[in-house]
Amino acid sequence: MASFQASLLLLFFLNIFHAPASAFVLPVSKDPSTLQYLTSLSYGTPLVPTQLVLDLAAPSLWIDCSSRNVASSSLRTILSRSIECLAAKSHRFDETSTRLPDQHQPCQIFPENTITGMIPREGNLVQDIVALRSAETVYPLIFTCSSTQQLNGLAVGAQGMVGLGRGRGSLSSQIFNSLNARREFTLCLSSSSGVVLFGRNSYESQPEVEILRSLAFTPVFTNQKGYFITVNSIKIDGRRLSLSLPKNQETKGRTQLSSIVPYTTMESSIYDTFKKAYLKAAAAMNMTRVTSVTPFELCFSSKGVDKVPMIDLVLQSEMVKWRIYGRNSMVRLGSEVMCLGFVDGGLNPEYPILIGGYQLEDVIMQFDLDTSILGFSSSLLLKHSSCSDFKSGFMSAESV
Repeated sequence: MASFQASLLLLFFLNIFHAPASAFVLPVSKDPSTLQYLTSLSYGTPLVPTQLVLDLAAPSLWIDCSSRNVASSSLRTILSRSIECLAAKSHRFDETSTRLPDQHQPCQIFPENTITGMIPREGNLVQDIVALRSAETVYPLIFTCSSTQQLNGLAVGAQGMVGLGRGRGSLSSQIFNSLNARREFTLCLSSSSGVVLFGRNSYESQPEVEILRSLAFTPVFTNQKGYFITVNSIKIDGRRLSLSLPKNQETKGRTQLSSIVPYTTMESSIYDTFKKAYLKAAAAMNMTRVTSVTPFELCFSSKGVDKVPMIDLVLQSEMVKWRIYGRNSMVRLGSEVMCLGFVDGGLNPEYPILIGGYQLEDVIMQFDLDTSILGFSSSLLLKHSSCSDFKSGFMSAESV
């Protein structure tokens, strides 16, 4: 039965691979040292494969162009008073000068390294060709050539960052425009390799229909800082926690989805209530607490433990839950210790809850930006499968 379910999932992803020209697949890997998710794009003339850190929330694409051994002959500098420059700056004023720049000067853009929070002092907006499907199929994309110093904090070998946010300069926005595709992408992260699918396909055969019927749907909110869902309450093993989730005008109780923060974070008072409730549920299962291991506070002996408390994030109604099972809640540290992969986010985080990359792994997430709806599956591990099983069904990095 398990192998049959895995086969259905494989067929689902293979059919995505054989999708029409309106869809494009990007492979994703995970760096074990930094826990960052990486992808690769080939750009310039000649085409050079370039590894980039994937940020679900970031609104732009930036690369250390000096990392190329051979300068690109197809690179074009965007000028300061061009439409592309004005669009990239999103109508923000230049904080360093009150004068309009000379029309022949390069358009200067300073994209943030969202891992370290560093904003460079230099960066020019450029346009160059990027191979999305093969060396024979290239598209002009706009990105920022930033400094080598901006790479600090990124995984070894990474030469920039690629964003999937709502900004006009994000990779997703530019792909939708270049391919004239529906504004939808599907993200499936993994501890080893995963995938991003841009665009929509028609699902007509039974395997695809069965998978899609398993998705739950919730409104997804967007701004310049990423994608958000609303968590109304939290349950541990079916018991609701007594929480006071902020509902002010700025956060509106929204929970951020992040691919660059490794583990889910909670505002301190929320985390304290969550921790106490989890300890109580763990004690009921005879789990033995052991010494904490940074950055985790709750750690347990894994000896003889085959089940841990289940966590439900209750969304717009009791019928819609983001259910987190053991593999996405517990981080194994060696053969004898496992720690709860939820951490204290401090007293004044920008958003009360942030769902980190570990909790997103092996969950299919479909972002429909036209309808502002997120479709999400339960853990693929329940079907004895994972996002990494589908690597052979996609294009290799060489074809991207």
